[in-house]
Amino acid sequence: MDAYKAWISAFASAIGDRPAVVIIEPDSLGDFECMDDDQKRDRVGMLRYATEQFRDKAPGTWAYLDAANAGWFGDRPGVMAERLLEVGVTNVRGFAVNVSNYYTTSESAAYASAVNAALGGTATWVIDTSRNGNGSNGEWCNPAGRRLGTPAQVGGPSGTELLLWVKVPGDSDGECGIAPTTPAGQFSPDIAVRLIDGV
Repeated sequence: MDAYKAWISAFASAIGDRPAVVIIEPDSLGDFECMDDDQKRDRVGMLRYATEQFRDKAPGTWAYLDAANAGWFGDRPGVMAERLLEVGVTNVRGFAVNVSNYYTTSESAAYASAVNAALGGTATWVIDTSRNGNGSNGEWCNPAGRRLGTPAQVGGPSGTELLLWVKVPGDSDGECGIAPTTPAGQFSPDIAVRLIDGV
């Protein structure tokens, strides 16, 4: 925890007064089921600290906490809203959905709207559209047949603030799917071309 706090503090300080868009820790609120109570408490503490650092040291940054995706929490938007509040969503610009996933922009906007309603209707959100052009086939790890989504832009459906390419198209999700030998985070020209062609 000390190492994380030192890193995130330095990160926010380095941005300072410059404008920036930051998505805070994708998957960090979605995977609570994989942790015990002490780990959850530590995670919450680190994320809350991160929101405070961006609020206090990087006032020009539009920071968004990750709020998972429509497939993961689509039937539990209230649970995600509770987690967002616990880690300080009110300290930052808002929340992000569909980071590194494939759900369509309309599905993602509907999910984000439900989370926003559970937060009281005043939150702001962004959607990762980097790989959602063909939507999700239910697989999360390098699935075949996906396609690039709408390029980054201001605005989107149902009050979406930004459409962003957060996940780098072509970066592997892990050694699985159409890239069984490509480690997570490594760029694969084959994955990138498949996203262009939709195969």
